[in-house]
Amino acid sequence: MKLAFDNTYARLPDRFYARVSPARVRAPRVVKVNRALAAELGLDADQLASAEGAEVLAGNALPEGAEPIALAYAGHQFGSFVGQLGDGRAILLGEVVGKDGRRRDIQLKGAGRTPFSRGGDGRAALGPVLREYVVSEAMAALGVPTTRALAAVTTGEPVYREEVLPGAVLTRVAASHLRVGTFQFFAARDDREALSTLASYALSRHYPEAMGSGNDALALLDRVIEAQASLVARWLGVGFVHGVMNTDNTSISGETLDYGPCAFLDEYDPAKKFSSIDRGGRYAFGNQPRIAQWNMARLAEALLPLLADDEQEAVRLATERVQGFAPLFVAAHGRVLRAKLGLEREEEGDLALAADLLERLASNGVDYTVFFRRLCAAAADPVADADVASLFAEPGAYRDWAEAWRRRLAREDAARGDDGTRARAMRLVNPAFIPRNHRIEALIQAAVLREDFAPFETFVRALERPYDDQPELAHLSEPPLPDERVQATFCGT
Repeated sequence: MKLAFDNTYARLPDRFYARVSPARVRAPRVVKVNRALAAELGLDADQLASAEGAEVLAGNALPEGAEPIALAYAGHQFGSFVGQLGDGRAILLGEVVGKDGRRRDIQLKGAGRTPFSRGGDGRAALGPVLREYVVSEAMAALGVPTTRALAAVTTGEPVYREEVLPGAVLTRVAASHLRVGTFQFFAARDDREALSTLASYALSRHYPEAMGSGNDALALLDRVIEAQASLVARWLGVGFVHGVMNTDNTSISGETLDYGPCAFLDEYDPAKKFSSIDRGGRYAFGNQPRIAQWNMARLAEALLPLLADDEQEAVRLATERVQGFAPLFVAAHGRVLRAKLGLEREEEGDLALAADLLERLASNGVDYTVFFRRLCAAAADPVADADVASLFAEPGAYRDWAEAWRRRLAREDAARGDDGTRARAMRLVNPAFIPRNHRIEALIQAAVLREDFAPFETFVRALERPYDDQPELAHLSEPPLPDERVQATFCGT
């Protein structure tokens, strides 16, 4: 099998990575090939789905042009710095340039031990592979920047966690796998040469329009802060909880990276956390903007030697940029909320109106996704208010807020046209379908216990069109019953 590889990262100095080949597995079998993504990348989906493709996707055979490497990086994990992490179970095959001209990494996750495995087996279980496939592809369909899933294969071998589980490999596609932790790795070693090389490489790869300023590190810091502020605002817009926002999981490209103990809100609760290892709630839903800014401070620290020759000036520049995260996030989140509420024009009281609503959703235990989807109908016809109010333990809490919302709508200019136009615009940002936690758990159980991948296939199909009603699949949009609720998710390592 031939892929048109052009491996720029593998041409960087050897200390940026370790050269390592995937470990062979016993009996690879293709579970899923993402045909639409394969087409974008200029790949033959039928070939990927074949027996030959299974050998490549499992790591048993290397396609022509591949230069497999495991990337070096460090990171803050739950606030504590670890000086060497790196790809412990992921191997980058190489980079391809798709039909759209975009360069992307192709990586096998669960492909065996690397020099960075730190005693781990380098393998992945089927459940976490299916979770990442489902959620990353759902995020892409929702319009949230994300890594993508090209394929999932089973290995025919067990992996040993708390129990024996079927093994699997995910083929992940990303703008790159550069992280804040990649910069921290070299900063911790006082390797200024590597830092400078990495900053220029990252800027030219991800933000080429920003080149030429004479200070690549500062230009990169500016762009990454902007990208992260926008990304987290979009997370909050769809109720996404990343679960493990360590700096080694914070992408330089602004994509959502690593879907371990991630989840989506059912009822709105800013303090909600799902990750079984996040005992203190550091990465709870409402904490994500603050943590993103903290992560940007860690990036700025790593880049300090490159920002200016004078240390005080470097600190000043770094501080100024990191402090700029908050207004960038507030502006981005404001745009997200206005769109969800059907507001086209910006007014001073909009954020207060949205904050009041969110407080009412939280105090009434209202399902976040269902509420905003029903609000679309209420924007078209006030008769639908009764249906929206029924979601609240105290229906008057909605009716009081809705009066203020309708007064605000009345002040909108005529550019949007009739209420039906507004409702249609709202349906483009308020999904009917999200990767509900209980649905993901159910499809994982079906696949792991019964080798039944039909629920996985059906859910993936529904999530490809999250903004369409899809009456035949409407049951997949429903919130969990009390006994279906998922309270904890796990990283899967």
